[in-house]
Amino acid sequence: MMVSISSALILTILMGGVIFFCRVLPFLFFRDRQDVSPASRERFGPLLEFVEKLVPPVAMTVLAFNAISVPFTTDFPQGRSGFIAAGFTALVHLWKRNSLFSICGGTLAYMFIEAVLPKLFG
Repeated sequence: MMVSISSALILTILMGGVIFFCRVLPFLFFRDRQDVSPASRERFGPLLEFVEKLVPPVAMTVLAFNAISVPFTTDFPQGRSGFIAAGFTALVHLWKRNSLFSICGGTLAYMFIEAVLPKLFG
């Protein structure tokens, strides 16, 4: 099913707005955190700690599901590259125990699989 240009443009603008809102919301919500009373700081403290602990794993999970949600096809690596890169990311993380290193390594593996391997096997 093909999407028209106008539908794609509308969807792109809507998704951009949602992403922008998600990026700006924490700054708007917690911008005056230093200037609030101790009672308010106690009230927002647990929420902020919860958000700080929850957001990074949730963001990585969303990215992982996005990478592996491509339907399988018969062409290699189309459809399998997300699974291969996710496995590589997991192995690097188990090896190094460093989130930044494993995310960068997985991203590079995904880019290599998508860009180089089709030229080799294609």
